[in-house]
Amino acid sequence: QVQLVESGGGLVQAGGSLRLSCAASGLTFNTYTMGWFRQAPGKEREFVAAITWGDLRTYYGDSVKGRFTISRDNAKNTVYLQMNNLKPEDTAVYYCTAARGISTVQRMSGYWGQGTQVTVSS
Repeated sequence: QVQLVESGGGLVQAGGSLRLSCAASGLTFNTYTMGWFRQAPGKEREFVAAITWGDLRTYYGDSVKGRFTISRDNAKNTVYLQMNNLKPEDTAVYYCTAARGISTVQRMSGYWGQGTQVTVSS
């Protein structure tokens, strides 16, 4: 079965950086668009970033543009989220998702990992 395992979360001070990883198995990784969402307590799940499998086109949520970078390593079946200049409002559980296309990712209709906690202190 499909498994997505996130890692790299933790506690960081405002202005700091973290890199999240998501290791995928059980799917043909280089045919899936990969994405990240986040969910803060009491809030809806929010789109963060996505990267397509073919032309490696990237998409970002407005709140993270210019600070976060998504990338993928098809040889390692892994997608990354480099987060720089973190702010307290970035505090959330970050989820990895995999789907056949960007629209499916953004509709939240793909496969999901269990999430990793990111906490940014002020």
